[in-house]
Amino acid sequence: MTDDGGTSIVERYLELGLRLGRHVDGFVDAYYGPAALAERVAAEPVVAPAQLRADAAALLADLDAGVAADAVDPGRRRWLRAQVVGLHTSARKLAGEPVAYADEVELCYGVRPTFRDEEGFAAAHRRLDEALPGSGPVRDRVIAWREAQAIPVDKLERALRSLADDFRERTQRLFNLPEGEHVTWELAHDQPWSGFNYYEGGLRSRVAINTDLPVLSPAIAHLVAHEAYPGHHTEHSRKEAGLVRRRGWLEETIFLVGTPQCLLAEGLADLALEVIAGPEPEPVVAEHLRPLGITYDPEVVAAVRVASESLDAVRANAAWLLHADGAPVDDVVAYLERWGLQPRPRAEKSVQFLTSETWRSYISCYVEGLPLCRAYVQGEPTRFATLLSEQLVPADLAAA
Repeated sequence: MTDDGGTSIVERYLELGLRLGRHVDGFVDAYYGPAALAERVAAEPVVAPAQLRADAAALLADLDAGVAADAVDPGRRRWLRAQVVGLHTSARKLAGEPVAYADEVELCYGVRPTFRDEEGFAAAHRRLDEALPGSGPVRDRVIAWREAQAIPVDKLERALRSLADDFRERTQRLFNLPEGEHVTWELAHDQPWSGFNYYEGGLRSRVAINTDLPVLSPAIAHLVAHEAYPGHHTEHSRKEAGLVRRRGWLEETIFLVGTPQCLLAEGLADLALEVIAGPEPEPVVAEHLRPLGITYDPEVVAAVRVASESLDAVRANAAWLLHADGAPVDDVVAYLERWGLQPRPRAEKSVQFLTSETWRSYISCYVEGLPLCRAYVQGEPTRFATLLSEQLVPADLAAA
């Protein structure tokens, strides 16, 4: 089926995303588009995965044929096409079609994963051995040091708000936040993630910080920047103000897991702290945590951060072992303990994320997204502003 209206193309995209969301909890990360459309989809019978696969294929065919060319320009159609390829892949999987793990990641997120050489992890272990105080096995020292940085729950909200207020001011100076934007903070539990931005539309976000495991002082500034300023909330609110309200691009009113949109969102959010506080943000963070009596040694935190950055890819290897090699869960937990230097509860929490039907391949958004966005931005705030404000696909960043 074809049609000749740009609005219809976009409506079909919104409908497809919402219908897929009825099969997979959390697949629709955010929706603030036309209420009548969402109500209609919610009231209809659940559409079978095979039909959703066919609908996605038909939408791809129409995008490729240039349907709605007058209403949806080529750049916008290219972005929509990349999104629909991801949705088509999710529908194929739901319909029972086998999709190899590496193909799934590439089709959904626009990058192809690789299994990292563990020698890189061993080198990071050696750097950590030099950076950490004390003696003994490096894993024991890393675990002891990290767990000693736990923020008492009764100080957590004050630390969040202090950092958020500062980061909001920095973000406003650099990127001009939309008037009326707002973030509400809350603590959560029984979740597979450490932090989550629930974008509610109307320039408002609700950010939840998971307290299943202690929140560590070396991680809290990254969480605030990632989820709010200038990360997810900033991106969502700027795109609502610029793309939805000014340009009328309703495809931006839905945020869907399993699409390239996620890879760029996570990449820019992981870069967020560096953008507003520089490549060595620890002195800025210390100014907020020390007055609250929270343990934080900026010199040691910086040394550990630099030494361990390559260990982020351990989680990508763990996902590969689970989904490409079919390794038992217990073996993957042990892999994260060994190479990621994680205590067993944190390794188990990581595997909970990697085995979630919603999030199983999502880890590539972090591992591949950050270096892609960092190479594109090159320390230039104007380039970061482009990530916050415009429709891009991963290939755009690689080519820049």
